[in-house]
Amino acid sequence: MSTTQSERLRELLEPLVTSQGLDLEEIAVETVGRKRVLRVVVDSDTGADLDAVADVSRALSAKLDETNAMGDAAYDLEVGTPGAERPLKEHRHYVRAVDRLVRFQLTDGGDVTARILAVDDEGLDLEVPGVKGRKATARRLAFTDVDKARVQVEFNRKDSSDTTDNSDNNEKEEEA
Repeated sequence: MSTTQSERLRELLEPLVTSQGLDLEEIAVETVGRKRVLRVVVDSDTGADLDAVADVSRALSAKLDETNAMGDAAYDLEVGTPGAERPLKEHRHYVRAVDRLVRFQLTDGGDVTARILAVDDEGLDLEVPGVKGRKATARRLAFTDVDKARVQVEFNRKDSSDTTDNSDNNEKEEEA
């Protein structure tokens, strides 16, 4: 897709997406076989549920039909949210990833995997997990030191709600 078409589509669709309370994260037009596919990725600070995605999809479809921005050739419109292992590019992406585990590729060639604890204008406060029984360590990372960042999928993460104190329940069971 040419830059001019991408810019035109973004200019056309972004106000509509924003009016729905979402951010337009990405637009891509791809050729799949004989068909063209317009992929639109949306998100928000609180996430985008299925109803919000369906609403914005209907609004985008109507706007595209009304303006003929995709031309006369057939195309499919796909509207979705970023994937679980989304790359972090914008400041808002980092804010949305607080408490998530992220793999950072650093500008010096190194990399670090850590949990984002806080985000400000200059960088990130991280918790680097301990290795082989060691305690986690705190680390500050400036945005200028980050080349790429991607959220990691966690299947076995223990939430703080999973570690409730059951000592009272155990005492009551012993008394019975």
